[in-house]
This record gives sequence, C-alpha cells and structure tokens, in this order.
Amino acid sequence: MTKKFLVFGRVQGVGFRYFTWQEAKKLGLKGSVRNRIDGSVEVIAQGDETQMADFEGWLNKGPKTAKVERVLVFEQAEIKMSNFSIVRR
Repeated sequence: MTKKFLVFGRVQGVGFRYFTWQEAKKLGLKGSVRNRIDGSVEVIAQGDETQMADFEGWLNKGPKTAKVERVLVFEQAEIKMSNFSIVRR
C-alpha cells in the first residue's frame, strides 16, 4: 500500500523531515519526505496496513518540536521504492 500525506502546521525548520525519516525507518517503511514551497511537508510512504496506520498516527502528532495542524491523506499509485529518503531541494 502506498499513500501520500500532506502535513500542515509548524512543520518546517523544526527537524520534521529528519524525525519523519527516523520514524519511517523504525517502522520499516519505504518512501520519501520533502518540504513544499507552501510551508507544508509531503510524505510518500509504502508499507502494510499496520505500518501505515502507525505512521499516520505518528504524522498527526509529529515530533515535539513541531505543531501539526492537519494531515491530508491520498491513495497513491504503487511505485517501486527501495528505501526511505529525505528529499532536499
């Protein structure tokens, strides 16, 4: 299963990408995380239902340094991913 998450709030400049990468690795997910120009963070994640449910729960809280206001979730077409990475501009 592959999903795209758009995370809004105080999520840039607070280590959100790094902590997201760390959580994804811990859960065994594949995908990527990147900052968007509008101040949100985009996450593409791939895993099983349990992994994705745990990850979505974590994204709704985020790290202590962030203040997540809302998370939008979209079904994503399956794509081949080999790891979880932080995309830098």
